[in-house]
Amino acid sequence: MTNSLVPPAGPQRVLALAQLSNSVGDGAYYTTSALYFSQIVGLAPARVGLGLTVGWAVGSLVGVPLGRLADRCGPRGTAVLLALATGLAVASFTVVRGFVPFVLAACAYAAVQSGLAAARQALLAGLVPAGERTGLLAHLQSTLNAGLAVGAGLGGLALHAGTRAAYLGVFALDAVSFLVCAGLLLRLPAVQAVRAIPVGQRGLERKRHGMAVLGDRPYVVVALLNTVLLLRLPLLSLVLPLWITRRTEAPAWLVSALFVLNTGAVMLFQVRAARGVTGLGTATRAVRRAGWVMLAACVVFALSAGASLWVAVGVLVVGAVLQVVAEMGHSAGSWQLSFDLAPEGRVGEYQGLFGTGVTVARTLGPLLLTTLLVEWGAPGWLLLGGAMLAASYAMGPAARWAAGRRVEETVGEPALLP
Repeated sequence: MTNSLVPPAGPQRVLALAQLSNSVGDGAYYTTSALYFSQIVGLAPARVGLGLTVGWAVGSLVGVPLGRLADRCGPRGTAVLLALATGLAVASFTVVRGFVPFVLAACAYAAVQSGLAAARQALLAGLVPAGERTGLLAHLQSTLNAGLAVGAGLGGLALHAGTRAAYLGVFALDAVSFLVCAGLLLRLPAVQAVRAIPVGQRGLERKRHGMAVLGDRPYVVVALLNTVLLLRLPLLSLVLPLWITRRTEAPAWLVSALFVLNTGAVMLFQVRAARGVTGLGTATRAVRRAGWVMLAACVVFALSAGASLWVAVGVLVVGAVLQVVAEMGHSAGSWQLSFDLAPEGRVGEYQGLFGTGVTVARTLGPLLLTTLLVEWGAPGWLLLGGAMLAASYAMGPAARWAAGRRVEETVGEPALLP
């Protein structure tokens, strides 16, 4: 794995450029969308939140079937079509004038976004050797953060202008970014579709009555444990801002400083953090270490309550450093596990399930964590840290169980041959 922030030339670099293109648009969209829907469209904030929650709930349900579609129809073509569909869904927001059209547009947006993520993972698996995938995903994560930062800056300009035209310009930018992403993905080599179930898996498929991943209990357990660890996602964007302003003496500007710290750290160090993760053993150890570091971060964040201004600032910075270290370790380990435990020919379907952890964490996490942390205070932080540590330790046995299932399927193939 290279230490460079730029992936090697070829498919890896094209995938990174595709990631960069749409992350710039997404950064601008995420910065401005809530205010656009509430101030320009005129929807009540509670209705905006409800519509987005419904949308991402739908997205979490369709990720698996769209991932399976990528496996069966070819991941490159599916990814290109879903990127174009995402651009169209973003554009549809510009004509929304009421709550019901907003919910429909949000459902369409979340559905194609979830499917695009699964299809791109299947495309990556088909183009990049197994030993290089985690390294490339680290590059893509760094690229994602860089693009989001640039996009957030552009979104800030629109917020400063505060006009309908400025907001519509952001949505146009995001829509075009997905068109550019589709064009870049189209430049990649085609990956062969899986049109038939391997002979050795036919009996297994019949037992599962449909999509294989939903009957693969070990992999489902791994995905559920990963969802618990992904509850860290709303911390930076929602929980810490509320915690800082309501529970500490720290100034509100620290929210922005911690966001910059997190984004910059991932940009600079995610590739290095993933360098030692090369197989199931190193992946589960990385996740376990991340659990301990996340517990330490939660303890430190809890200590910031009631501290004097500058002590609180220092404590919160230390907590944010620990949190981003845990984030990078967990990301590297989970990427490796998600690919290594998925059977060949079903990567899109399995990634579709694994990716639902993000949508579930972003859908349920805000309500759960604001109650647990902002309302309960220090005990809530300790409970969250303990839950994440427990999930990180359970990941090892779950991964070995899933790996054993893969071996059983492989060994069982000859007996099923006619």
